[in-house]
This record gives sequence, structure tokens and C-alpha cells, in this order.
Amino acid sequence: MKTERYFIIYKPVNMVSQFISTHQVKLLGDLNFDFPDGTHAIGRLDQHSEGLLLLTTNKKITKLLFQGIKPHTRTYLVQVKNKVSKETAKQLSEGIEISASGGGRYRTSTCLVKIVDKPNYITEPEIPLDPNADYSWLEISLTEGKFHQVRKMVAAVHHKCSRLIRISIEEMNIKNLSPGEVKEVDEQFFFKKLNL
Repeated sequence: MKTERYFIIYKPVNMVSQFISTHQVKLLGDLNFDFPDGTHAIGRLDQHSEGLLLLTTNKKITKLLFQGIKPHTRTYLVQVKNKVSKETAKQLSEGIEISASGGGRYRTSTCLVKIVDKPNYITEPEIPLDPNADYSWLEISLTEGKFHQVRKMVAAVHHKCSRLIRISIEEMNIKNLSPGEVKEVDEQFFFKKLNL
């Protein structure tokens, strides 16, 4: 009987969440790890986002985690230009209208939004940001994941996203990982931390 394998990685910025591409981009296969055949990413982070990405050989996990009856919380650290007010954070948390595919509009579900200090486990970006600009850090926890949703949410309240880091899915987090690091975990740990 085949034993499935499970991995957590800190996807670095400027890497796509896949092993094959027709474009000249950094791929998951460029990480310093020998993944088994059949490994795939569960959900995605766009090329310009970084942080927690789950990989497995188990084809059933994506449906369990993102299409199941029980919603699963994802938490993001978002660095945005200019100072964010408490009123703006409240506005984001209550749901906000963003653009949707096909030119439509979509109102986001209520979520948890906090203005936070930069956590000490987050490293500096590869390309330094403008040292003279004002920035704020937001922690946004939500259970839905429309295309570029977090970026669109902060843009809707007139803030530009400078850095987007997924720090956790349920109880699985990146606190002990560095960008580009891969950690293999056992099935019991994986299912427990993700509340599956």
C-alpha cells in the first residue's frame, strides 16, 4: 500500500506554486529538496506572495481543505504603504466590495483584521522597501480565498500591498521556517494541525 507524504514549505517571493511552467520562472523544483513523484501544491500563493504552502502526494487533501463543508482559516501578514487607521481595519473586517472575475463585483465575507507590529520571525525582503515611506502591518484571517482577494481588499481601502505573507492555515504555521525551507511532516501531524 502506498504511503502518502506531506510537506510544509515557506515559499519565497518570486516563485510560482508549481513544478512545471512554460514561462521562465522559479519553480518548486528549484528548492533544495528531492520531492517524490506526484507531489503537488495544495492551494496556491501567487508569484509575488510568500509564506506557508502545503505540498503532498495525497490527491484528496485539496478537496478536504478548501472545498469541504467545514471552512478552514488562513492568516496573512500584509505590509501596506501608509498608516492604516482602526476605522479602515474595521471596514475591512466587516466585508468590502472587490472586483471579481468576468468584470463583476464581490463582497467579501466578514473576517478578522488587526493592525500589528512586524513579527520577529519575519525576515527582511530580498529587495529593500523605500526606507522613507510609511508602512503598516495587518494580520488578516479569513476562510475564503478568491483570486488575489487580500491584495484587492487592501486596494479597495486605498492602500498598496508591499508584501503579502501567508503565515498559517488553521494551526499550521511558518514560525520555524526560513524562506525556501522545506519540512516533511507525518500524516497524523498534518491532519491534526489542519483540523481535517
